[in-house]
Amino acid sequence: MGLTINVAVIGLGKMGISHLGIVNALNDFKVAAICDSAALVGQVIEKYGKLRYVGSYDEVLNLPDLHAIIIATPTTTHAPMVRAALEKGLHVFCEKPLTLTAAESEQLAALAASKGLIAQVGYHNRFIGTFNEVKALIDAGALGRVSHVQAEAYGPVVLKPSKPTWRGKAGQGGGCLYDYAAHPLNLLNWYFGRPTGCTGAMLKSGFSAEVDDEVYAGLTFGDGPTAQLSVNWSDASVRKMTTRISIWGEGGKIYADRQEIQVFLTGSAPIPAGYDEGWTVKYITELTPPVSFYLRGEEYSAQLEAFGEAIKGTRNGTQNDFAGAADTDATIEMIRAAAASGGGSGVTMTVRPQRSSGILAKLFGR
Repeated sequence: MGLTINVAVIGLGKMGISHLGIVNALNDFKVAAICDSAALVGQVIEKYGKLRYVGSYDEVLNLPDLHAIIIATPTTTHAPMVRAALEKGLHVFCEKPLTLTAAESEQLAALAASKGLIAQVGYHNRFIGTFNEVKALIDAGALGRVSHVQAEAYGPVVLKPSKPTWRGKAGQGGGCLYDYAAHPLNLLNWYFGRPTGCTGAMLKSGFSAEVDDEVYAGLTFGDGPTAQLSVNWSDASVRKMTTRISIWGEGGKIYADRQEIQVFLTGSAPIPAGYDEGWTVKYITELTPPVSFYLRGEEYSAQLEAFGEAIKGTRNGTQNDFAGAADTDATIEMIRAAAASGGGSGVTMTVRPQRSSGILAKLFGR
């Protein structure tokens, strides 16, 4: 491939606009087209952003010299859109969750691999310096045998009853579990793989009529650690999404969030360079590599930079590929099944089956 990757951005909602702003500023990419079923949105961006608007996804796929697609549409559209792009030989960056079933995600991962294509999912926490450092410490054996993990995420997304968007509708791939809990779950998958079971789960609705607003679950990882998940997107005590990971092991403890990582090491396991016995604290400012363009946070640019580097072959694969996303989809399915079977105790909401849709004419805006 030449020096420039021709890319199309599909879906011009919140995340689509964010990805468009970033990729349009990166030297590795040239935006060949934008696409959204809302013609007014696309035409306004075309006029003022000097970008080509295409109203049909099929027409986008048939553009000459197109190399890659960024998909930021409602989850129900992901599977057919991603499959169509892969069949055309296009590299794909897709927003999370990848699909509504692990089986479907695994099939797409296999298809991408069979065609030698880069297939990446937008789990941006994997590009945050503190959470990257957690991964490095676990891989280095700094905690020895890990016994337990707590994964949390809280945010002020739904604070009153209101007419829901697709995120608040059953069967649309929305709700706290799919839209919020997927992020800390993906970190658990990155650190420890796919869980072997869910010991109990509660999906609790408060303000939302059709989906869950709170998610609580216990997970097991074979002979590895146990884990607790606590996620609430109706938490007015926080200003924006707050994700935390706490890990206990024979050799100490790790606590990490977006701002810092606190590490306590007993010395009973190897102590990595830069750490001491007892407490060591490192901040995001010292753990974050610079990016070529900043918007929202370095991690959003870093994940698209990594996508481009993987396509050009200057980076060995991607750390958040479709196979990893399938692990998260499988974990979501475990939690839903446990909640549906009455797992755990307390008040649970009715768990409605998720429906997949093959209609690409749904609103693309994410």
